[in-house]
Amino acid sequence: MRPTTHRTALALAALTLLLAGCGTQAGSEGGGGDTVSPPPSSSPPSPSPDCTSASELDAADSGSTVCLAVGDTIRISLDGTKNRPWKPVAVDGSGLEATNSGIVLLPGDASSAYKAVSAGQVRLSSQRPLCATETGRVSCKGIQEWWVAVEVK
Repeated sequence: MRPTTHRTALALAALTLLLAGCGTQAGSEGGGGDTVSPPPSSSPPSPSPDCTSASELDAADSGSTVCLAVGDTIRISLDGTKNRPWKPVAVDGSGLEATNSGIVLLPGDASSAYKAVSAGQVRLSSQRPLCATETGRVSCKGIQEWWVAVEVK
């Protein structure tokens, strides 16, 4: 193999590995949650027997179902980065009311808190770019979804 052909083959192999890695890993820059969740549905979740109690949620809780009693408060803290920021947490359903989350945010973080005010079902969700969006660097169009089903009883 000629030296030019060998360098071209190595460059193509390196580029292929780099691009393949972008779609399979959320990155090593911190920001929590290295898994990709399925896209959110358009309706609140149905009741689940796998309901757990929690007062604080983060990126690792994606896909779980949480049970709250009326009067309970739940706090969400999604640690993002400037290059992979979380969108504000969206609420779909009834039973929760937004309250003061009481913390200072860093660029890219999403933080919120909700008080359970009545029986109901709610889907909390957010998303962020799967790959960093830096000028002049390789990027991808992937989205990391985060969601949690909440049942207020």
